[in-house]
Parts: sequence; structure tokens; C-alpha cells
Amino acid sequence: MNYPLQGSCHCGNLAVRLELSRDPADYTPRACDCTFCRRHGAAYISDPHGRLAIHCRSDADSQRYRHGSSTVDFLLCRCCGVLTCVLWKDGGITYAALNAQILDNPVTLGAPQPASPAQLPLPERKERWRKLWFADVRITRDTMD
Repeated sequence: MNYPLQGSCHCGNLAVRLELSRDPADYTPRACDCTFCRRHGAAYISDPHGRLAIHCRSDADSQRYRHGSSTVDFLLCRCCGVLTCVLWKDGGITYAALNAQILDNPVTLGAPQPASPAQLPLPERKERWRKLWFADVRITRDTMD
């Protein structure tokens, strides 16, 4: 059974539609304790059996930022500054974890739990991402500014 959800950054430049494989109440967002995620108030959800579609209204108004190990890209809106998700490419597959704070309408998710991925060696982090993150990720754009 699929559970569809949607959300966006504050101005709507970056919009997401996702399908979860379980009831949203079964998900516990992970609040990364790195300085970047803490300062953005991010708490991530992901589902390796779900789907995530990201639509960018304007490439010029979106930004990818690399932090820490420079392994993943944080996708932010340049207009409103909202952090939408974190992306990682591996072997032709784009993996993603979504900032649950951007979801529309209050969704019943579990309380965010602290996570410390930076404490893991990089190979263990990558294995963790393969197991936890969305692996069915599509990114579309209206304009190629």
C-alpha cells in the first residue's frame, strides 16, 4: 500500500511528491546533529521501498551545497533558503533523504530522533544510505536557467 505525501520549500520553487511504503506514523525522522542540519532544523525521512519526485521550478533558484565529507549534496532553495533534501549518487542511482519539515499539512510522523552519521566511517555511512534512503528518485525542472 502506498501513502502519498507532498511538500515544498516556502516559496514553492522546490516541490516534492513522495510515496511511502508504510503508514507515515511508522516513520521516525532522523535529526542529524551536524552543524549544517542543526542550523536548518532538518529532520530526515526516507524509505528504500518508496518513491521521491523533486520538481525544480527554476535551476537558477536552487542550489546544491556540499558540507562535511563533500560526499552528498544538500538541495536548497536560493529564494527562500529552505533545505529540502540531501542527495547522493552511487553507481548511477540517486539516493535521497527528505527534510520532513517541508511536508504540507501536518503529517503524523514519530518524534525526531537524533542521528550522528558523521561519527561513522564513510564506507559505513554509504552502506547506511543504501539501506535507508529513497532509491527511486526523479528530479524534474521547468527551466534550465
